[in-house]
Amino acid sequence: MTYYSRLFASSALALTLTAFAAQAGTIRFWTTEEQPERLAKQQQMADEFKAKTGTEVEVIPVTEKDLGTRATAAFAAGDLPDVIYHTLQYALPWAEAGILDTEAATEVIDELGKGTFAPGALSMATFEGEYASVPVDGWTQMIVYRKDLFDAAGLAAPTSYAAVEAAIKKLNNPPEMFGFVAATKVDENFMSQVLEQVFLANGVSPVGSGGFKPLDEAKTTEVLNFYKTIAKASPPGDLYWKQSRELYFSGNAAMIIWSPFILDELAGLRDSAPPTINDDPTSTELASKTGIVTNFSGPSNPDGAAWADIRYFGITSDADTDAAKEFVKFSMDEGYTQTLSIAPEGKFPVRRGTKDNPTAFTDAWAKLPVGVDRKAPLGDLYSQDMIDQIVGGLDVAQRWGVKDGQLALASKMINSQVINRVVRKFIDGEIDAPAAVAEMNDELSKIK
Repeated sequence: MTYYSRLFASSALALTLTAFAAQAGTIRFWTTEEQPERLAKQQQMADEFKAKTGTEVEVIPVTEKDLGTRATAAFAAGDLPDVIYHTLQYALPWAEAGILDTEAATEVIDELGKGTFAPGALSMATFEGEYASVPVDGWTQMIVYRKDLFDAAGLAAPTSYAAVEAAIKKLNNPPEMFGFVAATKVDENFMSQVLEQVFLANGVSPVGSGGFKPLDEAKTTEVLNFYKTIAKASPPGDLYWKQSRELYFSGNAAMIIWSPFILDELAGLRDSAPPTINDDPTSTELASKTGIVTNFSGPSNPDGAAWADIRYFGITSDADTDAAKEFVKFSMDEGYTQTLSIAPEGKFPVRRGTKDNPTAFTDAWAKLPVGVDRKAPLGDLYSQDMIDQIVGGLDVAQRWGVKDGQLALASKMINSQVINRVVRKFIDGEIDAPAAVAEMNDELSKIK
């Protein structure tokens, strides 16, 4: 062997050893899914990744309310983990602060196939022509309704203000049947969430690209009048998720707004929240009579909108980039069904399938067992059309402030509960619509 041959061989060996060392290293993964059963599933996925690549993944639980402060402190210390599973609220602020490697996230999305992701989930993470993070899963808030009663009365599905109002006229017959159970308890986040969906449906937002944007009086009046209609078709008092679920489960409500976490309960799979429409708390009767709507529209916004909560994998600026990218790709591809299995009823697939099989992950998700005290796949409990609607809401998912880069300000406005308080005053008849719009604009303008 010549000198140059030996040099080449030794160099090649060194490169091989270096590559192996990099591959066989350890990356850190922060997750807010910290319940023991969910951690176990994530650890299993990490073990499978190590078996495939040699790279160990240290799964580190972080309480969701502490995630922001912990990430900021770790960034300042130059000690961020490699990958963070995080909520939508952090995507753009962390990208702007330099916490996230947007180039790495964009490369992962491009390699997996941009067209395989739900457009709404991608659009909410768009940052300066790239993506702040990789969408993982999400859920859309739903109008849950008695499809059997709608069909019997010849009513269209409640996909719009007008359709809901038409259904209330035909079905509202309290106390046997309330047309709706609206959220009216002003200090409950549930009311904030429901109201944001109803405002979004009519194309109304309190923020624009420059920050606060005064609410349009005509469009907001439509929102207020609609909300008064559904509130008047509801029981009196301070209502939130608890009463809406109880009344729907007992067969005394035609429509409610709820998260998809109600889906397993509707089918009698959770003893702590059983349907009481009949004498069998494990019955699937109510599930079989239920329909859902995710994309909802108002008169000034016929295309409508879906309120969604999306979660993301963020690759950080301190990451071992190649290893972090491979872990995210694994978790979103051959390990994706395992990712979704952590809590299928609240983890809709934002990646529908692969380039070769566009519905692979949606099909697999529908077969994952849901429930607490009993288990069954969603696909066995609900029709394919309903499954398609559940997942389809993520295509048009929206939240206040995301498109305008003002999610943080919008969140402050929501958390202030100003809108809740003023809407409650309006539905109680204490102020008229122009006064309500003026009061909301005055109060919201002061929030920075």
